[in-house]
Amino acid sequence: MRLWSGQACATPAVLREFQNAVIMRNYEPDSWAALPVLELTDTEEQFARSLPNSLGAGERECIAVAFYRQGSFVSDDNHARTIARVKGIEISGTLGILQACTGMGLATLAEANRLLKKMIVHGYHSPITNLREL
Repeated sequence: MRLWSGQACATPAVLREFQNAVIMRNYEPDSWAALPVLELTDTEEQFARSLPNSLGAGERECIAVAFYRQGSFVSDDNHARTIARVKGIEISGTLGILQACTGMGLATLAEANRLLKKMIVHGYHSPITNLREL
């Protein structure tokens, strides 16, 4: 069983941003290998272009796809989350993903907290240090 099995995806701009992170930040290049990349429809592309330039291209594309395909938008960026929420899109972030993994039995609370702690050590900015706080 996988969280959002067969339902999670990225967009071309997100893939480009991830590929840059692999080069610039030494991210694992294969960590998103199983994630499908959706091509945007013309309508989605137009909608993405209408969103504020203060968002990254990946954020704009993902919000457009989530809006038109009735999906969720996952981001830790507050500005992007606010715009998605205003558009009526369900949102989540890293903490929500970790919480969902524990709820589905994909990770124990202890495992998820260890992962959160490791992420914080590597620069992830979290408002909490223990998922029990959720």
